[in-house]
Amino acid sequence: MRHELPKLPYALDALEPHIDRRTMTFHYGKHHAGYVESLNKALEKAGSAAHWPIEDLCRKNGKVPAKSRTAVRRTAGQHLNHSLFWTLMGPNQGGEPRGPVADVIKRSFENFASFKAKFREAATGLFGSGWVWLARTPRGKFEILPLPDEENPLMHGLHAVLVLDVWEHAYYLQYQHRRPDYIDAWWNVVNWDEVNKRV
Repeated sequence: MRHELPKLPYALDALEPHIDRRTMTFHYGKHHAGYVESLNKALEKAGSAAHWPIEDLCRKNGKVPAKSRTAVRRTAGQHLNHSLFWTLMGPNQGGEPRGPVADVIKRSFENFASFKAKFREAATGLFGSGWVWLARTPRGKFEILPLPDEENPLMHGLHAVLVLDVWEHAYYLQYQHRRPDYIDAWWNVVNWDEVNKRV
């Protein structure tokens, strides 16, 4: 199975002014594309794992041949994370959550303001590079989960609902060192309809 860079569901400048075209050009066209290329190369020596879907490469990474395991884990995680990240944003989105995710937020975090504050704290507090998730446990509990590097909820037996990329390449060209400003701006592009499909 050869993995491919997914097509963006919107134009590179569609998320402006919150995420600018220059950032999207590098983030999607260079960083994500590079992870896909590296993943395909790593899978050349991964035996039967080369035919697994991306979810299984993350979920069952321990079964990937040892010589390819680390490279596959890193690049498969980045490919899956980015692919999901793009779909959960869109132009003319943001605002208050609606539908099932609104109920989840109210039930698990009291209200949207409290959820955003806790999510922001997790995202600003994550040292170095990584991702911040809203994830569902097998028992149906929802939690905010900051994870380093390429990690994602699948690698921990959880279901991903919402994700924010806090690697520097996601925001540095536009926001420089101001990660909190990027986090606050990101809420303006969250596509709640897509998030609801994952609840």
